[in-house]
Amino acid sequence: MDPIRLDALEEAARRILPRETFAYYRQGARDGVTAAEAAEAWARLRFVPRVLRDVREVSTATTLLGGAARAPLGVAPTTLQRAADPRGEVATAGACAAAGVPMVLSSNATSSFAEVAATGVTWWLQAYVTEDRERVRPALEAAVAAGAQGIVLTVDTPVVGTKYDAGEGSVWKSVPASWVRANLGESADAPKARDLGPRDIGWLAEVTGLPVVPKGVLHPDDARAAVDAGAAAVWVSNHGGRQLDRTASTADCLPRVVEAVGDDVEVYVDGGIRSGLSVLAAVALGASAAFLGRLPLYALAAGGEEGVGQALAMLVTELEEALRLAGCADLAAARGLTWAPRSPHS
Repeated sequence: MDPIRLDALEEAARRILPRETFAYYRQGARDGVTAAEAAEAWARLRFVPRVLRDVREVSTATTLLGGAARAPLGVAPTTLQRAADPRGEVATAGACAAAGVPMVLSSNATSSFAEVAATGVTWWLQAYVTEDRERVRPALEAAVAAGAQGIVLTVDTPVVGTKYDAGEGSVWKSVPASWVRANLGESADAPKARDLGPRDIGWLAEVTGLPVVPKGVLHPDDARAAVDAGAAAVWVSNHGGRQLDRTASTADCLPRVVEAVGDDVEVYVDGGIRSGLSVLAAVALGASAAFLGRLPLYALAAGGEEGVGQALAMLVTELEEALRLAGCADLAAARGLTWAPRSPHS
């Protein structure tokens, strides 16, 4: 692992992982246009820093869904983490607990709710609503019993987007059945709902008693509808470019979503976050937190729990430096620092 350049983690993972596993982690839908554009969309943005400001002390602390976080960061839900490291999600959770940031556990996680919860991490469950809503209820109730503090509802996957790379099928065929059913049991085979609607936000809140965050929102009208239906936060995401290819970047969609929801709820974002500068850009555009998908997977493959911990620590270090150089003593001061003169989607 390179402790300085976070972008070196992808190449380190490529060298370490079996070809099929790396391809599964990295791939996007179809031609991979959206996946390939994600990081560049953040790099396009430009800061307008403030000066003559006291930045002897800077704070990255915030609250997310009412819980304290040391930085506006979190780990997004990804599956098959035990294909990157034998401890899988447990290692990632341990790193998040030490860093003081939340982890969102995939409903398709290869480690159990109890194993993840035992690390002491603040964790939210990512959930797919099944066609027969009652099929997913046992998993939701089990997550609540194990200490989940939020439900992240994936709203952009009525069907699974086509992948041209062969890695996906071969990877899933090679994993033990116990991994796939670690938390879902028989509902792992249940078809996903293609009639998902705002009412499901309320249903999940009623079943779990937890705040519900729809993930996969890009259009401002959908964001507003989710808030009106009771969403506790809105998550701007294009599923890492793994669903509808040629979808707009999250960096380009974020400002309009923030405008649509105002101060009513927190807004989260993922997709191409590779540095503390990208985190600062997300905060400047109005996000309460930036979540990481592939980067923790690459760090997990390269260095296990320690690798994920180093990556998170480096992001915070980069963010702290960026805040100082931008003249911001805290995250609130960073709002509005970003200018996007070259965005093709503005």
